Amino acid sequence: MKLRSIKVFVLCHGLLQFSQLLYSSYFKSTLSTVERRYGLSSYSAGTLSSLHEVSNCVLIVFLSYFGNRVHRPRVIGIGGLLMSVSAMMLALPHFLSQPYDYDSVLLNRQDICDLQRNSSASESCGRDESRRLADTHTLWMLMAAAQLLFGVGSVPMQPFGISYIDDFAAPGNSPLYIAILFAVSVCGPAFGFLLCSVMLRINVDVDKIDSSVDQALSPGDPSWVGAWWMGLLITSACLALTSLPYFLFPRTLPSEGRMIGSESCVDFKKPHVSLSDFLKMFPRMFFHLLMSPLFLVLILAQCCFSSVIAGLSTFLNKFLERQYSASAAYSTMLVGAVNLPAVAVGMLAGGVVMKRTGMSLKNIPRFSVLMLSVSTLMCVPLFFMGCSTHKVSQVNHHQIGQHGSPSSLCYANCSCPSGTFNPVCGADSVEYVSPCHAGCINFTKSPDNAHAVQLYTNCRCIPGSQRHARPSPCANQCPHFLLPFILVLSAGALLACLTHNPMYMMLLRSVASEEKSFAIGVQFLLLRLLAWLPAPALFGVAIDTSCVWWKRVCGKKFSCGYYDNDVFRSRYLGLLVGYKVMGVALLAILGWKVLRTQEYSLEKRPNGVL
Repeated sequence: MKLRSIKVFVLCHGLLQFSQLLYSSYFKSTLSTVERRYGLSSYSAGTLSSLHEVSNCVLIVFLSYFGNRVHRPRVIGIGGLLMSVSAMMLALPHFLSQPYDYDSVLLNRQDICDLQRNSSASESCGRDESRRLADTHTLWMLMAAAQLLFGVGSVPMQPFGISYIDDFAAPGNSPLYIAILFAVSVCGPAFGFLLCSVMLRINVDVDKIDSSVDQALSPGDPSWVGAWWMGLLITSACLALTSLPYFLFPRTLPSEGRMIGSESCVDFKKPHVSLSDFLKMFPRMFFHLLMSPLFLVLILAQCCFSSVIAGLSTFLNKFLERQYSASAAYSTMLVGAVNLPAVAVGMLAGGVVMKRTGMSLKNIPRFSVLMLSVSTLMCVPLFFMGCSTHKVSQVNHHQIGQHGSPSSLCYANCSCPSGTFNPVCGADSVEYVSPCHAGCINFTKSPDNAHAVQLYTNCRCIPGSQRHARPSPCANQCPHFLLPFILVLSAGALLACLTHNPMYMMLLRSVASEEKSFAIGVQFLLLRLLAWLPAPALFGVAIDTSCVWWKRVCGKKFSCGYYDNDVFRSRYLGLLVGYKVMGVALLAILGWKVLRTQEYSLEKRPNGVL
């Protein structure tokens, strides 16, 4: 059986892109949890999230060679199956690693002040700590290999899929089909974040421990790690199922709008050119394409806006967790339920605008500059929707004890391990890194849950008569900013996404039809090299430099315990706004360039060029 409808292909391609982005967004939304589970820095996590772009960049050259010479739907289907395998590989670290070990006085008395303990023993690097560091490195490499394989599988999706649609769709329907394609696929990240919200409410070791041990932590606890791996198995199944229909599509389809029953179809197969000859021709073809000012400036502008998307998709949920003390599950739910639907509505509305107005080459940059400028201005209030890091003893708050001595002396004899991290809130409204660092000698269990601590008592570092601490971080001072922040950010994203389809159609019409696959390949090559590959790592570095206290294992940085919230907010949002400003400036240059060029319509022409 053969599927011969371009509309069915649009549906299938939308579902596959939905599954691909479901996987990508799910994994990105679990990064803060993976950081906590395996002790990664934000730079390492950001690098991991973008590693699939490396294999994309390498293989895009060969993809450009094959272009329309291959059976495009079949190649897309094979790529989808490879992505399914990579999703299963990415879940393997959970099954290969030891059960999650966290600091708890119920599991290990090292988390509480013990005046009799040998201090040198608490600082030694034992076999368990050394193995923990080695496992972290090994498992990171495994996840990196899975990401590289995912990049191999995702290579043909956009160039082959979009060119296949544009080749066989009716002239007036192509913009709408592509808008629908992107709008449907954007639902993938929305469902990815919502799926993550559900999975992170389940204990990471639900398959390894009994339910009684599971009661020791709750999803709101800073040491909680959710079942990040479960969603990867679900996305792997989705990718496999949505890849199968591609093997039923023919190499070419009857062009939409021809008479029913017509056997004629479009065939763009080129004369045979050897791969070695193509590799010799590639640099000349590449630079020839970049010599077009419209193509080059438009690609650079898209790189700026793609960097914004990369920064938001990778670290927005972590930003919400740290700024407003939201749980990982709740922050990912907000992103999936509010921010990403706004993006989908914006993309679909942009396609409708293109369909209804037939927007010209001259008007696209004007429209884009206006919408993106307003979107950028809407980011300004976000800098003020936050608060400083609360007081943390010996991190950003240094108390003076009795007789003018530093408060750190109060736990000097407690033999607190340097790597312990189990925040408690003292009766003095100051947070302490652990009960041991608060000098707490005793504790009481919760009457409702024998596996939970109700209160830490006899805390030597807490002044006053009430020398106790609660087993949780101190309350955040500005949780009321969380919903306004996400609403303003989502409104700005909706306006920005109105420009997505117009700019994409402008790119498609800037090259000849026989060079379309090559041009799209070059576009994705540059987007990966200049945006998707470096941006997550750059945002990760900016976040790491705002860390003021690192948890250490064997003297090495393991994970960040506390950030300077003001610095975190200004650097993270500053990078986002900086990229947007650069993109708007490039579009303004593009608009000025178009004013000096004859105005064209974006309807198809026989030669496909502007």
